Amino acid sequence: MPSLKFTYKRLFIISAFILSIIGVIFIYSAGTYWSAIHYEGEIPFYIKQSIYLLLALIVFYIVSNMPIFHNEKTWISLYIFSLVLLVLVLIPGIGLERNGSQSWIGIGPLTVQPAELVKITTLMYLSFLLSKVPNGERVVRLQHFLIILIPSALIMLQPDFGSVFILIVSSFILLFIAKYPIKLYVAFILLGVAGLIGLIATAPYRLRRIEAFIDPWQDPLGSGFQAVQSLLAIGPAGLLGHGFQQSRQKFLYLPEPQNDFIFSIILEEIGFLGGCLIIGLFCLFIYSGIGIALQATRSFDFFAISSLVAMIGFQAALNIGVVIGLIPVTGVTLPFISYGGTSLMIIWFIVGVIVSISDRTV
Repeated sequence: MPSLKFTYKRLFIISAFILSIIGVIFIYSAGTYWSAIHYEGEIPFYIKQSIYLLLALIVFYIVSNMPIFHNEKTWISLYIFSLVLLVLVLIPGIGLERNGSQSWIGIGPLTVQPAELVKITTLMYLSFLLSKVPNGERVVRLQHFLIILIPSALIMLQPDFGSVFILIVSSFILLFIAKYPIKLYVAFILLGVAGLIGLIATAPYRLRRIEAFIDPWQDPLGSGFQAVQSLLAIGPAGLLGHGFQQSRQKFLYLPEPQNDFIFSIILEEIGFLGGCLIIGLFCLFIYSGIGIALQATRSFDFFAISSLVAMIGFQAALNIGVVIGLIPVTGVTLPFISYGGTSLMIIWFIVGVIVSISDRTV
């Protein structure tokens, strides 16, 4: 019989692969018309995503067989490198601006989003530091918070609130797993509220997003447009949806439906039950990832795997929450499924790192 760890790892990889294939299928359905109208003559999105998936699987295979990701010096170097990229992306002429955020660096025909890398390196470096804290000693250290705050501040200068939110929440989940004092989380919440007020004061468009979340129909053609179109896609779909490729909102109603709001199109086409199936696959991915973490014999392995799985799970929950109207629009992609080469390869890089770490646990 296969070992429990092997079973968890197999479920982990299989669920990730199925979600990625579902992504290609629905990018074909959701993005073909948008691609034909706005990118006439270019390679369709689903073909690009298929190529990205092939490259992502190659990245996964290489990373999962590299022992260097068990080394603290590797992650310190990558953490510093990711901070340098965050600084470079803010320099005019190097950083590329899209939708009001200067978050990308162009490398030939490819674009790289440094915030995606820094989320991983921060969690991994922090995991190493937390693993060095002696058992039973729960000392709150300024160094831990600086490691989180420095990249968060640089990302906010882009600005990219969604990435900062994921980084901070994932880091605090890691601190919670490492048994940081519960009373500190009250202070975190108060600081978070104060920070949110400050962010709203410096960028009023965030207040409009909150207002649109509370009542998107107040400005259905402006700040509430995406939320309204998403609900119009989901509402009439029922249990089984209108059928594959039968979405109506993808015909230039919902902007770039292959990206952040692809789950709206999925629900519109395969309905509530189809959406539950995809959520179930994410739950299987998270469950098997937690199973892998619990098999770890070293504290770093446990912290690293737990935090990376938590980050992917939280990002998926955040995207789905936005799509169904439970959370204000944040501009966060759905892992494995949303269109984008950088996002897909980073996600499979994470899967590779987790498998690489789990292979050395005995």
